[in-house]
Order: sequence, then structure tokens, then C-alpha cells
Amino acid sequence: MEIILITTVVITVIGIIVGAGLVFTGKKFHVEVDEREAAVRECLPGNNCGACGFAGCDAAAAAIVAGDAPVNVCPVGGGPVAERIGGIMGENAEILERKVAFVRCKGTCEVTKNQATYVGIPDCRSAVLAGVNIPECDYGCLGLGSCITVCPQNAISIADGVAVVNGDLCVACGLCVKACPKNLIELVPESKKVRVQCSNRDKGPQVKKVCSAGCIGCSMCVRQCQFDAISVENNLAHVNYDNCTQCGACAEKCPVKVIIPPAAKQAEIPA
Repeated sequence: MEIILITTVVITVIGIIVGAGLVFTGKKFHVEVDEREAAVRECLPGNNCGACGFAGCDAAAAAIVAGDAPVNVCPVGGGPVAERIGGIMGENAEILERKVAFVRCKGTCEVTKNQATYVGIPDCRSAVLAGVNIPECDYGCLGLGSCITVCPQNAISIADGVAVVNGDLCVACGLCVKACPKNLIELVPESKKVRVQCSNRDKGPQVKKVCSAGCIGCSMCVRQCQFDAISVENNLAHVNYDNCTQCGACAEKCPVKVIIPPAAKQAEIPA
């Protein structure tokens, strides 16, 4: 009986000491948590995709509250999320236009040919590491689907050998941009429909040998544009989306029809 009593007392004393220690440690190392951080985190979509440049939504929320990131840092949430976070932070959110991923390649089986048959791992990055280039065009889409694998929205598919993005599903997380070993994918403003569907930087004659739909760097588009919205750099046309008015003049005069016209004129211009 005495042994049981002593044991009970010892355990009780140890419990009191450990409890006191925990209380002291908790107070000593207590970190004040800004309630706004939890509120901001609730606004974020929870994809943890890293498109904002932070490790995940928790890190992004902490950065916003700390003033290390703007309230519109999340490209997935876009304007609606930025507005809600702006309300929490007492800031006016600059509403950014929604963006979508765009594949800068028109090299379908109808306009180019494959120079090799790939039988390895069905992944574009693996093929590039193996030194294999499937299409004749060195800049063309490999069509093995690295972008599909990383897309959390199932917004990408392969059609006739080339990756295609469903703009309605795309949230502009940018994971496909990072995954493409050919650097064919870019994020563009959703409203800007005039886009150059090519990435080949070779000179015109070489481009024509490997793809009948590739940009030949003729600068016809540049001469047609009245708004300084298109240029040719390294034999490839580029659109300045800030200046582009979507008039479609460049697309109308493009001899290889590699420039996508605005929606209103797509029916008028032959493919």
C-alpha cells in the first residue's frame, strides 16, 4: 500500500513539473498569429500549385499578410479572390485580366512529318533528355504529354500530335509552362485572341522544309500593324499584347496563316 502511495505521489509531482514546463515553454516561444492570415488562407483555392511563386497556399497567405506579396498574387483565383483578400487586408486589389495557357505550335500531322518513332517513356522531358526529337521541326511539340501530366484541371489534351489547351478549364497555374521542355507554352491574356502559333526561330526557307504552317519571318505582319503591336525577332513574329487592338490585320496578311485571327474574323480567313 505504501509503495502504491509513493508511486502515485511521484507520478503526480512529475506531472506537475512537466505541465509547468510546457506552460513556461509555450509562453516563452509563443508566436502571435495574425488572424488575417487564416482569413486570407480561406480565400485561396487550395491548389498548392506554386504558380504564385510560394511553396503553397499557406506560404502565400503568410506572405500576403506580412506584406511580402500583393493581394492578387494568386493567378488561379484571379480577380474574385484578389478582391476578397483585398477586403481583408484593407487594400484595393488591382484586377488582373484572366490568363490562359497557349501552345505556340501548329505542327499537326497535316503540315509536318515525324523524323523518328519514339518508344521510350511517354514523356516529353524524357525524350529530350534521351536526345530524341520526334518531329522534323526542332521547335515543334513532341506530343507526349508532359503538360497533360502536370495539369491539375485536365485542361490539356493532344490533338493530331500537338498539345491543345481548353481555355475554359485552364486556371493559368503555369505548371505546363514549366513542364514543357521545348518552351512552347506561354500564359496570354484571355481576351487577346491574336496569337502567333509557332516557335520556330530558323530562317524562312529552313522552316518551309520542315513545316508548311511555320512562321517564315517575312515581317508582312509588322508592316500591316498600325499600333506597333507585332515585331519579328530571331525570325519569329511576336505579339505585344499591351498594344494589340485585335484588329486582325496581321492575321489577314500572314502568308502561312500562322497568326490566329480574332474570333470575329476566324470564319473569314481560310485555315
